[in-house]
Amino acid sequence: MLSYLKGTVAAIQSASNHRVTLVLEVNQIGYELQIPPRLVQQLPGVGESTQVFTHLQVKEDQMVLYGFGSAAERDLFRRLISVSGIGAALAIALLDTLSLPELVQAIVTGNTRALTKTPGVGAKTAERIALELKTKLAEWRNFNQLDTLKSGQPAPAILEDVEMTLLALGYSSGEVAQAIQAVSQDAVVAKSTNPEDWIRSAITWLSSQ
Repeated sequence: MLSYLKGTVAAIQSASNHRVTLVLEVNQIGYELQIPPRLVQQLPGVGESTQVFTHLQVKEDQMVLYGFGSAAERDLFRRLISVSGIGAALAIALLDTLSLPELVQAIVTGNTRALTKTPGVGAKTAERIALELKTKLAEWRNFNQLDTLKSGQPAPAILEDVEMTLLALGYSSGEVAQAIQAVSQDAVVAKSTNPEDWIRSAITWLSSQ
């Protein structure tokens, strides 16, 4: 029904349950949209214009409008809520915890460890997401020509070793993800199948920050 809204940022409101609401004024009408918290960083200031892609969820007792920074993110949200047991709140949390390429890659490769980084997503839920969407998202990703992590991201087994080691050393999951993404740009490291090479490079990168 509504593909996107283009208007002026009227307000951005955060609730104690990590829910973020964007009030977007379009033709003197203020629309309330629930958005992933990470989208706040991409939005302009109050009074400035922006475009938000939307999904309207209609229930018996209410209508909720969700907003996203791109059509691809909105489409992935729709695919996530099609999975049994995955509601809008959990889909938003998944999109907020992992970037779009990271989330698609985790599902396509069956990396349930990456998926369980999202609060509220346990092992069984992660397995269900991967099982139901793995093939569909592989086709969807290729069709949309989305940037992926395949060229630099280590294989799932190696990635798990790297993540576990860095987390054990006291780094946060966010720092670990940034480090892996950064060192994957190194052609030599990207070709390596030795977890130690990735770990060494990641620690060096983290130490320089």
